[in-house]
Amino acid sequence: MMKNYFVHPSAIVETDQVGADTRIWAFVHILKGASIGSNCNICDHCFIENDVIIGNNVTVKSGIYIWDGVIIEDNVFLGPNVVLTNDLRPRSKTYHARVEKILIRKYASIGANSTLLCSITIGEYAMAGIGSVITKDVPAYALVYGNPAKQHGWVDEKGTKLSAVGPGIWKSEEGINYKETENGLARI
Repeated sequence: MMKNYFVHPSAIVETDQVGADTRIWAFVHILKGASIGSNCNICDHCFIENDVIIGNNVTVKSGIYIWDGVIIEDNVFLGPNVVLTNDLRPRSKTYHARVEKILIRKYASIGANSTLLCSITIGEYAMAGIGSVITKDVPAYALVYGNPAKQHGWVDEKGTKLSAVGPGIWKSEEGINYKETENGLARI
């Protein structure tokens, strides 16, 4: 069967669940149970474990290890050396019955060298700055950074910071209004 995706000769791809037009670069290892969507870019020196789902149009930059229990929705960007965890109490040779999950919603962007504690959700269109240590859920459209990461405003779909125009109301440079909701931000 002919593959409709690219695999660098030094990569090891054990799964057959790889979407069309995905590119898998040098020294990547993807285990058998992983599912990778179409038009993804998995850069050099990445490892993807079995119980991982990666949507379409996802960019995984170099040096990222994606462990069991991670779900990455469509159009997500993970900067170089992002750290994803799945165990709140790690010990050598001690295996817990339950793997902790991370869910990264569509269009979210995580800056280089950020660390995500397990059992969190990153909301759609959220943006985490470089080196963020994310220890709790991030609302949709939120801009977070720091150690620990704290919210420093809101961004639009392009990642541009929004301006406050009233209580709970925000505006983009293009004049699009957003309102705060219990899950983050939503267009009005």
